[in-house]
Amino acid sequence: MAGRRDKVQSIRGSRIVVAIVIGVLVGCVFAFLFPHGFFSSNPPIQNRRTIKSNYQSGSSCESPERVNMLKSDIASLTDRNVELKKQVRKLTEKLRLAEQGKDHAQKQVMVLGDQHKVGPMGTVKGLRTNPTVIPDESVNPRLAKILEEVAVGKELIVALANSNVKSMLEVWFANIKKAGIINYLVVALDDPIAEFCKTNDVPVYKRDPDVGIDSIARTGGNHAVSGLKFRILREFLQLGYSVLLSDVDIVYLRNPFDYLYRDSDVESMTDGHNNMTAYGYNDVFDEPSMGWARYAHTMRIWVYNSGFFYIRPTIPSIELLDRVADRLSKEKAWDQAVFNEELFFPSHPGYTGLHASKRTMDYYLFMNSKVLFKTVRRDDKLKKLKPVIIHVNYHPDKLPRMQAIVEYYVNGKRDALDAFPDGSEW
Repeated sequence: MAGRRDKVQSIRGSRIVVAIVIGVLVGCVFAFLFPHGFFSSNPPIQNRRTIKSNYQSGSSCESPERVNMLKSDIASLTDRNVELKKQVRKLTEKLRLAEQGKDHAQKQVMVLGDQHKVGPMGTVKGLRTNPTVIPDESVNPRLAKILEEVAVGKELIVALANSNVKSMLEVWFANIKKAGIINYLVVALDDPIAEFCKTNDVPVYKRDPDVGIDSIARTGGNHAVSGLKFRILREFLQLGYSVLLSDVDIVYLRNPFDYLYRDSDVESMTDGHNNMTAYGYNDVFDEPSMGWARYAHTMRIWVYNSGFFYIRPTIPSIELLDRVADRLSKEKAWDQAVFNEELFFPSHPGYTGLHASKRTMDYYLFMNSKVLFKTVRRDDKLKKLKPVIIHVNYHPDKLPRMQAIVEYYVNGKRDALDAFPDGSEW
């Protein structure tokens, strides 16, 4: 047995020696054939000389065609640099919005996750932010392409306009540009407005012809056009975009996206003019004939303004648009009244209420013209406040008041608002 083991070990040893010898021989052969190695980064000397010679001969005399080509390349790179700067601005804005939304997303995950027990008194918080819908680009591929270029963080300002509001529209977008807002879009309701926007480098979307509503779009006044927006906005939400719907009688002084909470389906400015009217109050109704029960407590809040609201792409939001658009197509009603009725009326016999979450905007930041002309301009402290936007919704002389607001807040003319009465003069 011992002799057999010695023999096996001897055979293994000889195999190893043979393998080493073969390896050395193969290495010598390759060293001779490929002195610079398989992956040498240096080209042969002759090739390098050829390249150098060609370079020297080419650089000695550049043709005019070559010079023109280089100039064209420089111009192209300059344009590309401008485009890259725009992209950087958009990415910066998206990053800011992502940071803002992170906290909301974390709360949503916590609530929608595993079931858990109720915590101590005062620690329970319900979810107010409904999940967004799955975007459907097949609804309107042309609009989807425009929104992809214009929107920042899947949100943008949208205004509807026809030729009847051209002067106000000009003040509207001029101040949007001054405020540094880049994610906005005008829905042109006629060809002249579409051309006007293009001439002034304003993002514009001209709808495809719609026989049923195009006559209203072209010739309708403010209220008629307002009724169309609920139908048109539906496509924006179906495509997965949040919209800050804006009338054109609004002056922008700061970027409104910096002041939104984004925790509700609808976030709207109010027609209220103080804390009670804007945010709600307990109003006591007195009926003496009821004796002991003469006092009935009621809850009241002034209406949301349907000319400036932020709406997220959720199922309740789309249902709201559908309800309002359907009622306006069948009733002779004011769109703002219908908008508020559908938002606030509760379920009751014969009616199922809308389960949409809502938030009232700060009325000093998102200011209506009643607050400005009746209160703010007469208060030394409030006059120092710079609102985000001012909506000239309480006054029919919209254009001169818009221009005065620009003079006061943008150009610093301290007496620009003094000539106007608090209300309107019939």
